[in-house]
Amino acid sequence: MSGDLDRWMPRHPVVLAITGASGAPYAVRLLQALVAQRVPTWLIVSGHGWRLLATESDIGDLEALKTRVEAGSTAGSFASVVTVFDDADRGAAPASGSARTSGMVVCPCSMGTVSAIAHGTSRSLVERAADVALKERRKLILVPRETPLSLIHLENLTAVTRAGATVIPAAPGFYHKPARIEDLVDFLVARILDHLDIEHDIGHRWGAIKGE
Repeated sequence: MSGDLDRWMPRHPVVLAITGASGAPYAVRLLQALVAQRVPTWLIVSGHGWRLLATESDIGDLEALKTRVEAGSTAGSFASVVTVFDDADRGAAPASGSARTSGMVVCPCSMGTVSAIAHGTSRSLVERAADVALKERRKLILVPRETPLSLIHLENLTAVTRAGATVIPAAPGFYHKPARIEDLVDFLVARILDHLDIEHDIGHRWGAIKGE
């Protein structure tokens, strides 16, 4: 099994940013999946992201996040896979195009963050790292959660898409007949992993039968 996991591991780290939009369970589950697959991960949590984790998932600090991630990941350890960066440190590795990565995910992604990325303001490490992903033509996946969407939101999402980002709204499907909230979370996380080209066994695909 370890050989399979090694084969799935991206050559360079994945940048994962957590911002203040609702959807903390998505971020935690995604991080669990990355750790389980032993994917090197550069983690950036904004100030509003930490508040979100506390409000929606009762995760008040980094140690609590590490405990939650390792509780849901049997194949890897947080410390061996995840490098944490301060969102205020715009001189950190994710801010430089010379620091090679396999792409970036902002999950969840607030509309304020979408706006900053669309207009290249780069006021924080999250925003600068996303700017770098676009300019270096690397994968940038944004997972917004907002409703309803204003014209400004839609125009900003159009702008980031034109610039090369992939927008995966936090809008899980129901054709797989979810029985638990965790099934809805897994649906979305599986789509994110697909777009990162990371193999996984989360959920099942269209036409597949559970248990196959």
